[in-house]
Amino acid sequence: MNPITILLAEDHAMVREGLRALLKPEADFKIVGEAENGRQALELASKLSPNVIVMDISMPLLNGLEATRQIRAASPDTKLLILSAHSEDIYIERALALGASGYVTKQSTAQVLPTAIRDVHQGRIYLCPILAELRDQWHRQMRVRGYLSANRNTKLTRRESEVLQLVAEGQSNKSMAYELHLSIKTIEKHRQSLMAKLNIHDTASLTRHAIATGMIEG
Repeated sequence: MNPITILLAEDHAMVREGLRALLKPEADFKIVGEAENGRQALELASKLSPNVIVMDISMPLLNGLEATRQIRAASPDTKLLILSAHSEDIYIERALALGASGYVTKQSTAQVLPTAIRDVHQGRIYLCPILAELRDQWHRQMRVRGYLSANRNTKLTRRESEVLQLVAEGQSNKSMAYELHLSIKTIEKHRQSLMAKLNIHDTASLTRHAIATGMIEG
């Protein structure tokens, strides 16, 4: 039987090392690559065609949710399993809507991840057990705080999503233009467009929206 080929996408080296050590003893697993940011995950997904990608959400250059969307569009046979510190429903719902086949929190026990990888590889949807326990508690907290974003389902283009993430990370139009290899004028147009779509017109509110939708960590 061919092993399940796995790509690890996680920006923290120590976490990647821990994941590698956890998965290496599994006889039916083969780790074929590691990515430290979302764009590298896209490149390696195309190059290596892994069966399963274990994807963190909050990564530099391109967040895991947007990377998931793009990988699913380009490589529909590859399964995406989100491994994140976030346990809120807003992240889970968005990840599944963008094409992820499973969601595991980093608070889960070590035995959960191998089971999740095998399940998504076999075409099943996997949610780790801890999520069911936290779901009701989170809904109560969010109703009190009014934190759910009414705009979370707004469709942004790939460029608008990239600009939103960089805005929320505090980058200037000049640094974004350099990062994305675009002109400052083009960055300004993308910024104006996403603000109009989201009906958000200041950087602080854009940052809160980016946190609520999993683009950056709060």
